[in-house]
Amino acid sequence: MCALVESLRRPFDFAPDTEFTLEVNPDDVTPEKLRLWRDLGINRLSLGVQSFDEPELRFLKRRHTARQTIRALEQIRTAGFRNLGLDLMYGLPGQSLKRWTETMKTALSFAPEHLSCYQLTIAAGETPAPPSETPALPTPFARLAARGELTLPDDEAQRDFFLLTGQFLRDHGYVHYEVSNFAKGERYCCRHNLKYWSHTPYLGLGPAAHSSMAGRRWWNHCSLQSYTATLAKGELPVAGSETLTPEQLRLEALCLGFRTREGVALEIIRQFPGWEAVLSELQGSGLLQLTAGRVAATPEGLVVADRLPLLFVD
Repeated sequence: MCALVESLRRPFDFAPDTEFTLEVNPDDVTPEKLRLWRDLGINRLSLGVQSFDEPELRFLKRRHTARQTIRALEQIRTAGFRNLGLDLMYGLPGQSLKRWTETMKTALSFAPEHLSCYQLTIAAGETPAPPSETPALPTPFARLAARGELTLPDDEAQRDFFLLTGQFLRDHGYVHYEVSNFAKGERYCCRHNLKYWSHTPYLGLGPAAHSSMAGRRWWNHCSLQSYTATLAKGELPVAGSETLTPEQLRLEALCLGFRTREGVALEIIRQFPGWEAVLSELQGSGLLQLTAGRVAATPEGLVVADRLPLLFVD
């Protein structure tokens, strides 16, 4: 890891306040590693907690236990990390709102600066980054669902989980700045994620990494063998790319913007035919709000954030 960080610092000049995040699992954390990470300049940790409930962790096939998570959190704080994000998951089979609330309470007892709360979603298949001729393979959860051995909460229950999550964390001082993300104040909003939602250019390094600049996206080979073989030939390890049209960029601005607290600039909304009637209807339904020249989803609107852009292009 030291060699990797050194290789990044040679060609790049990082700003003094660069957000340097490392994603780790609870069972990865030791006092020795924490000292190393701090020495390398890492100033933000994102911990894949998912749950503090042992049966839920076993269902999710996590390597760590709740006890390991608590020990890791204590060690992280003792080591002096003051920008900590936790990943949590809700909407699990058989999970109650009460149990999920207890999970959030336990998380807040460690005063994390950031929380990502994701609803369990069953992916139909796993495929490499495009383009690929490899057929999709069913995920383990998809196979369980196909056999009738896995049942998720229905739409109404999922809505209840989502709204409860937002209300509970806002009541405890967190900014709900994106559908799944909450920060303890503006300074702790994840810069990495904000780039994706605002069309800010980003560079991805390594196998399967994606990059974006000026409406063009490209992605690297996901196979380590293909990636290294291409580099050995003195070529960039790019597997494919795409250039978005102005129409695609406008639609994507809606798709990404409606996921965030900042919303979408009204001037972008105005570029869609019939926008006034659609906006008026969605405001009347309590799904969108117009403030200072920007259109943003309400908490109820965030429940259906993926559907809102389609109403402007139908």
